[in-house]
Amino acid sequence: MASQPTADPGAIDLDQLDLTDPQTFLEQELPPMWRRFREQSPVHWHPTEGLMPGFWVLSRYRDVMAVYRDNRTFTSEKGNVLTTLLRGGDSASGKMLAVTDGVRHREIRNLLLKAFAPRVLEPVVEGVRRRTERLVRTAVERGACDFAQDVAEHIPMATIADLLGVPESDRGYLLTLTKQALSAEEAGQSVEESLIARNELLLYFADLAEDRRAEPTEDVVSALATATIDGEPLTEEEIVFNCYSLILGGDETSRLSMICGMRELIEHPVQWKRLRAGDVTVESAVEEVLRWVTPAMHFGRRAVVDTEIGGTRIKAGDIVTMWNTAANYDDAVFAEPDVFDLGRTPNKHVSFGYGPHFCLGAYLGRAEIHAMLTALRTMVTEAELTGPGRPIHSNFLHGYSSLPVSLTPDQAGLARSRTA
Repeated sequence: MASQPTADPGAIDLDQLDLTDPQTFLEQELPPMWRRFREQSPVHWHPTEGLMPGFWVLSRYRDVMAVYRDNRTFTSEKGNVLTTLLRGGDSASGKMLAVTDGVRHREIRNLLLKAFAPRVLEPVVEGVRRRTERLVRTAVERGACDFAQDVAEHIPMATIADLLGVPESDRGYLLTLTKQALSAEEAGQSVEESLIARNELLLYFADLAEDRRAEPTEDVVSALATATIDGEPLTEEEIVFNCYSLILGGDETSRLSMICGMRELIEHPVQWKRLRAGDVTVESAVEEVLRWVTPAMHFGRRAVVDTEIGGTRIKAGDIVTMWNTAANYDDAVFAEPDVFDLGRTPNKHVSFGYGPHFCLGAYLGRAEIHAMLTALRTMVTEAELTGPGRPIHSNFLHGYSSLPVSLTPDQAGLARSRTA
């Protein structure tokens, strides 16, 4: 996992770590930090200052999976990430799929599943392949690029925007808002700026949904705006919040996985050679990139009733956070988890979550990373970093907003791509 460690893992005092502070995830080497959690305090109580509640930190794979599976004991309706859980709730609760449980969750999920079925997405995935190949070919022909800004940014956003029916002219604006809504390139961004970005996204989709309700087209916004459940249309809030969720979820995970995946291929030349030579499949490489990067570091729940996790008593109302970035490096599940192995199998990572809230866009996300790895191994012989990557500032997302690289072309592969 890419990180910028400044602390000695052997000297980590778990009680001194602040997991609400994005800086923690830039200063610590994450796999050793999480190993220490698993060994010393796998169900760890994390206090907070002021009026914010404390929360439980789960770092073992089995505990994380147990909470993901159990949406009766643990609810998402009070928020599903630390930011909202610590504020006391999410305004989208009961309306947006990610923070809705029970019958309404199932109804909205079934509606959206139709738009994300692999059969429906086949032409979309073909578009992903063509777009990715074109972007990588352009970068290779130039010889150098910022892989984050010139390549990876344009693949998932364009794909989810196609699905939602967002006009081309609005996509750059939406990409800027999605970055501001969940993370910042530097530490200076305020909470207020993030909230403003989220509100602007919601207002944008309210306007787009109104247009689509009047003149429906073949896109997900039209489907939501014209859908009925038991004869009743979705509320405006349900439409807008779920568009918001799709644009954020559809962009961030794939984009950050691609950027970090490029960096890891450079830093692990033996694995790059295995991929180039066909010694490992692109499919297994996709799964290892997702495990290694774990772009969404955590999700959270609130306990509905008193319960127990790993022998520790959890009270009703307690916040429980499941750290995917820890579970994906648990040596009880993954052999040599600190080794980046593109041929790893099995690879049952939790980068897309698990259970009733398993990511709707997992198939599409995998297809996007697959397209990137295929294009790179076809058209690139070598890649090098030409400057330091710029890590994003977040306690939720892991990755880079900038990654300058040089790319040495495979002339035969490049020629085939031009004529394809």
